[in-house]
Amino acid sequence: MGRQVVIVGAGPAGLAAAAGALRAGAGVTLIDAAEQPGGQYHRMLPEAFAAERPERLHHGWEGFQRLRRHVLGHPRCAWWAESTVWSLERSDPGDPRPPRVHVLRGAPDGAGRDRYVLDPDALVLAPGAHDRVLPFPGWDLPGVFTAGAAQALAKGERLAVGDDVVIAGSGPFLLPVAALLLEAGSRVREVLEANPPGTVLRGWGRRPWELASQGGKAAELAEYTALLARHRVPYRLGRAVVEARGQGRVEEVVTARLRADWSVVPGTERTVPADAVCVSHGFTPQLELPVAAGCALRQESAAESFVQVDGDQLTTAPGVYAAGEITGIAGAPAARTEGLLAGWLAAGGPPGAAEIATLRRSRDQARAFAERLAAAHPIGAAWPGWLRSGTVVCRCEETSYGTLCAAADDRASGAARAMKLRTRAGLGPCQARVCGPTVAELLARRAAGGPGRPAEGLAPAGPHHRPLAQPIRLGELAAPPLAFGAVTPAKKENPR
Repeated sequence: MGRQVVIVGAGPAGLAAAAGALRAGAGVTLIDAAEQPGGQYHRMLPEAFAAERPERLHHGWEGFQRLRRHVLGHPRCAWWAESTVWSLERSDPGDPRPPRVHVLRGAPDGAGRDRYVLDPDALVLAPGAHDRVLPFPGWDLPGVFTAGAAQALAKGERLAVGDDVVIAGSGPFLLPVAALLLEAGSRVREVLEANPPGTVLRGWGRRPWELASQGGKAAELAEYTALLARHRVPYRLGRAVVEARGQGRVEEVVTARLRADWSVVPGTERTVPADAVCVSHGFTPQLELPVAAGCALRQESAAESFVQVDGDQLTTAPGVYAAGEITGIAGAPAARTEGLLAGWLAAGGPPGAAEIATLRRSRDQARAFAERLAAAHPIGAAWPGWLRSGTVVCRCEETSYGTLCAAADDRASGAARAMKLRTRAGLGPCQARVCGPTVAELLARRAAGGPGRPAEGLAPAGPHHRPLAQPIRLGELAAPPLAFGAVTPAKKENPR
């Protein structure tokens, strides 16, 4: 048996990494918390629904199905569905081996999950990203959804989040969400892109010849534009939802025109009736596992970090590769390219192979596209002007903006850990996965100290530092693992 590669995440990047590792001759263990591979991009209906797949709303669906059948049916691939990596145990300093992988198998809310410990020759991390949503007055009302949640319900359950829906935020992701909600039966009243036309055009128009390699993106845009036109859905640039109102749930939203820095233009507020609002201001990479593995991060801003990788997708941690949205937000095709490259090299494939040179060129073009995407759809610096003192910032603990500011201005609680204990922001069930980047950005703006000032004797705190990446019951922790060491294809079957 050749090298053993463990891949965490079975979205576009993880599934492609498995294909690349298999092509290089390695044994693969592919781990994902979902029942089916594909991630959010290729989310499928449960098999029990036995419904026809809406292939026209799944770009690249046939290619995904071929890749899925190839990987899951390969004799050297062990597919672990409904499995979560709850911890990564680093090797001793100087030890070139990758971290030990601690896995729980079984439904997250089920009893009697089994615990495994794996010792791979290489580890590929591809956990993906989730929506980032900036807070605004009323965003904690029932009926306010992340755009990703609305997409998941429409794709995975054929459920519409509302009858009259407003979609708002920034980035091209708003368009496929609108398309899916229209397909599910919602009336989409409008789609709002917060950045004004000048910002969007400058971002996409810079060196336009570079877009030639992204012809598929242009076709998708044309398809979504035609769909919105057929349903007479307006797409408005330079406008955002700045408040949601209602008694017990969303009944209307207030939209306003924004300047380039996202400050509100006075007098442009408009009230729109709606029973649901879907919001997305970009994506936040899931960095808990890379941080646990010891991977260095590339800091883009106070609220945005990505895993630092070299030209081979290798991180700064020994034997750990990264692919997909955790290295930069660039979309599913870019994630697949990075995954293929990471999987091949993690499995010991020759780095000078002819097809690898092609992959590297495609990866570099995808990174250039990511830079263009960030330039066309940035988050404006003045968005905190939407907030009021009583606006909830951390929804789990109901921490308000005023509470956060008061704590930030008090030097006695300026350190990140003291700030968290005083305000309780980030201590709720999501463990700062939703509010962490926003809180970090807001604190960085305060003069009395930012989120990186450590308490004496402790390393700087951050929203991604978690010794336990996922919840584990004490009984599961106390029980001995069912398997310890490398995984072979003989252990392929899922006992659940």
